[in-house]
Amino acid sequence: MNKRIVYIALTLILLAVEVLIALFVHDSFVRPYIGDVLVVIVLYTFVRIIMPEGVKLLPVYIFIFSVVVEVLQFFDVVRLLGLSDSRFFSVLIGGTFDLKDIVCYGVGCVILMATANIGNIFVK
Repeated sequence: MNKRIVYIALTLILLAVEVLIALFVHDSFVRPYIGDVLVVIVLYTFVRIIMPEGVKLLPVYIFIFSVVVEVLQFFDVVRLLGLSDSRFFSVLIGGTFDLKDIVCYGVGCVILMATANIGNIFVK
């Protein structure tokens, strides 16, 4: 149970940082790049709440999921599903395909892979 509590706290803290970035940071570096790096880390910590013992290749799966969502943006899936009027789905899925986002997701997943073993040492 201890791992779940840590991952819940991490998820909430990182999600709060993401929301603060989205609401208050309007620059050309933190919002577009750091936000995209953090989003995969938020996904990782969220999945670890459900699976506290982890999944061996979880950062790879999160990267694949993130790329799929980005490709869906390329095909304007929000419009195709008739959800264009929904601000929630427009923000959740996004509407602009950008290869730089995929690079940021990759950077976030590399950070996860590099720190996953360190995290397991401290979260028992």
